[in-house]
Amino acid sequence: MSYMEIMKKVKNKQIAPVYLLYGSENYFIQKLQKEIKKQVLGKEMDNLSFYDLDETPVQEVISDVETYPFFGERKLIIATKPSFLKAKPDRTAVEHNVEILENYLSMPVDYSVLVLIAPYEKIDERKKLTKVLKKNADIAVCNPIKDYDVRKWIDNLAGQLRVFIDQDAYDIFEAELSTNLNLMENELKKMALFVGEKGTITRAVAEKLISHTASSSSLRLVDTVIDRDLAQAIAIYKDLEKMKEEPIALIGLLAFQFRTILRVKLLKLKGYSQSQMQKQLGVHPYVIKIALAREKKFTVEKLEAAMDKLAQADASMKQGTMEKDLVFQLLLYDLINE
Repeated sequence: MSYMEIMKKVKNKQIAPVYLLYGSENYFIQKLQKEIKKQVLGKEMDNLSFYDLDETPVQEVISDVETYPFFGERKLIIATKPSFLKAKPDRTAVEHNVEILENYLSMPVDYSVLVLIAPYEKIDERKKLTKVLKKNADIAVCNPIKDYDVRKWIDNLAGQLRVFIDQDAYDIFEAELSTNLNLMENELKKMALFVGEKGTITRAVAEKLISHTASSSSLRLVDTVIDRDLAQAIAIYKDLEKMKEEPIALIGLLAFQFRTILRVKLLKLKGYSQSQMQKQLGVHPYVIKIALAREKKFTVEKLEAAMDKLAQADASMKQGTMEKDLVFQLLLYDLINE
């Protein structure tokens, strides 16, 4: 099932005896874990146990699951990293008897809830244990959302916070946060407090309050080069300095942005579609979307020249021929006046 389907069941107190939460999106896993904990235990944490399956055999976990609780009516046992569900299990000093888990799944006790957390993109569907889990457990797939689902999630979070979002504010969230749902939730909570219940988050509010990341700021620096706005470029750089970002790391971020724009432009000239570019470059679809919007503003020669300037600035910093701060500001000047 999807994350949303399992979350809906848990919130409606339809608690399963066994859960498997797998995927690489930690936001979903943590949200489900928190809600299951709330519905099973409430505020009583005496019957909560955590196990790391890299260190504890699964048969010991099942022994705890089958032991009647000393306090309260139900126990919650959370076991992480069941690598025996992967096609190639991780090497550990622990020997797991998965047959004991398989047997338990067919006859789980009614006084314990077992949650297996597998922070892996995939599990091996061919294994007997996986098939038994599919038959006897509630399974939530917790992988990152697609770029075309970002707005849906922004709307979902805004609805929970009882605020509205202007259409032109979405671009700010997408540019700054992409698909980082943890950051998105935190930023929306902050803005919801600012505008109040049933208030509207406008583009101006989003620009004023949003916390800029180093990666998103490098995109903004590229925009200042496009707009030939040196003052704004220096202002963004100073903000990044306050975030303790090193100039040499910022050159790396800028180089990534310009290199991506160049590669996207070259692939576009060869007739590649957006999805083909994404597969070829192995980056997030949103990165391709942004690069396609920017490549129109540059010729191939201008982009190659920008890459040369970035390489020269990188060499100057590493050789220590000039102060890093000065090198970076001169780099911005050269890029904008190219």
